[in-house]
Amino acid sequence: MSTPNGTNPPEVRAQIKDEGRDGRLSFRRFAEHKMKREFKEEAIQKCEVHMKNFGQCAQDSGLLVVLKCRDLNRKINECMMEHNSPARFEAYLKEHQDELEKRTLKSKG
Repeated sequence: MSTPNGTNPPEVRAQIKDEGRDGRLSFRRFAEHKMKREFKEEAIQKCEVHMKNFGQCAQDSGLLVVLKCRDLNRKINECMMEHNSPARFEAYLKEHQDELEKRTLKSKG
């Protein structure tokens, strides 16, 4: 259903744009996004010790940070993967389903 030059007619482009907009602007997605941010902040707080250790190592090592602080960086990555994984977020959403529904309703009103 494209024109001879390979582009979609305006009606089709508008429909595609509206479908994408609905997904981005839905109240549920907005509430999920806010909860994802809060979930990530909690993960950062749980890994704060590793981050402080890496920061101190980086400050002490200067340009050799890549070599000297590799293990500390690995610990940060492992900690964040453990506490900020998609599976863990899905479990978090299930645990806080009532809060998600409440936020979705609050956003609509």
